[in-house]
Amino acid sequence: MKRVTLVLTLALAAGLSAPAAQAQTIKTIKDRGMLSCGVSQGLPGFSSPDDKGNWTGLDVDLCRAVAAAIFNDATKVKYVPTSAKDRFTALQSGEIDMLSRNTTWTISRDTSLGANFAGVNYYDGQGFMVKKSLKVNSALELNSASVCVQTGTTTEQNLADYFKANNMKYEVIAFATNDETVKAYESGRCDVFTTDQSGLYANRLKLANPNDHMVLPEIISKEPLGPMVRHGDDQWFDIVKWTLFAMVTAEELGITSKNVDEKAKADNPELKRVLGTDGNFGEQLGLTKDWVVRIVKLVGNYGEAFDRNVGSGSPLGIARGLNSLWNKGGLQYAPPIR
Repeated sequence: MKRVTLVLTLALAAGLSAPAAQAQTIKTIKDRGMLSCGVSQGLPGFSSPDDKGNWTGLDVDLCRAVAAAIFNDATKVKYVPTSAKDRFTALQSGEIDMLSRNTTWTISRDTSLGANFAGVNYYDGQGFMVKKSLKVNSALELNSASVCVQTGTTTEQNLADYFKANNMKYEVIAFATNDETVKAYESGRCDVFTTDQSGLYANRLKLANPNDHMVLPEIISKEPLGPMVRHGDDQWFDIVKWTLFAMVTAEELGITSKNVDEKAKADNPELKRVLGTDGNFGEQLGLTKDWVVRIVKLVGNYGEAFDRNVGSGSPLGIARGLNSLWNKGGLQYAPPIR
């Protein structure tokens, strides 16, 4: 009997102490006074700096939204540029608190890197870009082509799978960084540039004559892109996950950066729960009651972030497509705040 009692006592003690031991990330961020967010080395529309070092993009806006939820200040973010190769090491080592860098959610990454994906902020798929002068209209016409790819990405395996499935030959020309890959393609070292289709549209803007290049229609893979956090801190995982869900929910409910204060006064049960005038959902995350108000007021809802960074209000002009809300034919869907 004593042995059973001792085992139960130890188990209860471990269970009670685990959350306290795990919930360190948010304390570290608050003590530091800033969120450390891993981003790309410069991908227009997703994460790129201007000539003054100001970062913008869809991935950047997720970093800003998390900072807004924590500090009520979306500027309290340190952006850490990471390559495709070193991004996971930066997260594992604690150099960054979260990775928000057009990263594809796969089973191997979810199980072998000591990290969790906290959602999908962009549904994408791999595609191909070619010079119009090649007079190629389909990826199925790329037999014996030389293809520029970036190492350390899911791109290489997808490329191999696609060409093998279609009995085509190809030559891989790989580079360590995105900019090296783009420069090699533009200089003619390869016939084709392949990466996520959103990346193709973004990188086309970097070319001297963007209109001389075209993105082929084929999508050869599923590339759900989303943020990552380290294993072991469920509270931090929940904060990042629900920040993204809050932005999606706000769009669904018609809450924007311009009307959020007005919506917060509405006598609508769902709006009251989401905007913090009813319930304690913010406190359950370790945040404040008005956590969603902070996010939307300072950063915007998901649709606002999409439009200004990659959508109709941006140079990329990408259609919402799969990234439309679930009730408008897309895949963006958030669990309820209740």
